[in-house]
Amino acid sequence: MIYKFKSAATGDLIMMGPTGDALLRALGREPASKGIIEPAAMAAAMAAIEQAVLADEAARAQAEQEAAARGERLKPAEGVGLRQRLWPMVEMLKRAAAAAEPVVWGV
Repeated sequence: MIYKFKSAATGDLIMMGPTGDALLRALGREPASKGIIEPAAMAAAMAAIEQAVLADEAARAQAEQEAAARGERLKPAEGVGLRQRLWPMVEMLKRAAAAAEPVVWGV
């Protein structure tokens, strides 16, 4: 599934299914084809995204430490990380919150 997040305060944001699913799970929601983030919930949503990014980075650091303890090296992380993938949503939420506009998808 492709997610198209929309708000009257910003341009549209398109995410591929796995990234959109990860975003919604970080927000404590099950992936769904339709939804809304109300302005009152945006500060909590931004905090949840940041926590998910920090947890992802901590897991990578832990894996690197465990590999080093075994005398091994992990392969370099490939592609774009969770921080880079979710940053556009944080920016969208900031702008939407400032304008008191909801963020919706699937409508």
